[in-house]
Amino acid sequence: MNKQDTLDSIRNAVNAHKIQMEKIKKAIDGYSVENPTAVKKTECDFGIWIYDKDSNLRNILGSLFYDKIESFHAQWHEEYVDLYQVLFKKEDKGFFAKFITPKVDEMELDKAKLYYSEILLTTSELLKALAIAERRIEALQESKFI
Repeated sequence: MNKQDTLDSIRNAVNAHKIQMEKIKKAIDGYSVENPTAVKKTECDFGIWIYDKDSNLRNILGSLFYDKIESFHAQWHEEYVDLYQVLFKKEDKGFFAKFITPKVDEMELDKAKLYYSEILLTTSELLKALAIAERRIEALQESKFI
């Protein structure tokens, strides 16, 4: 990837993560969400980006900084599992279960809101790290990407 492709990939990763957070917020607000974010960190759009072997991100950003971003992403998914269990895990109770959106009870919703507040903090740290990564890449010479 050249410099511009790398910058674009970071911006796309940021947008993908923001979309994930919007899905969670919609679910908390009672809206039905199609295709919730994958629970495994390697299967979400952000994870596919950061773990792409061909991107050369680790070399471009440096191992320490790359590991920091990866750590925030892994932490996000650890926190997301709890949210997923409350908001998106549907028990299959028969044929008609596919057509009915289950309502989350108030106590479970309160737990989801607490989990959401925690995941917001991790998201903030992750997005800060990505903003720094973008500035670092902008400062690098094009020759570093070949």
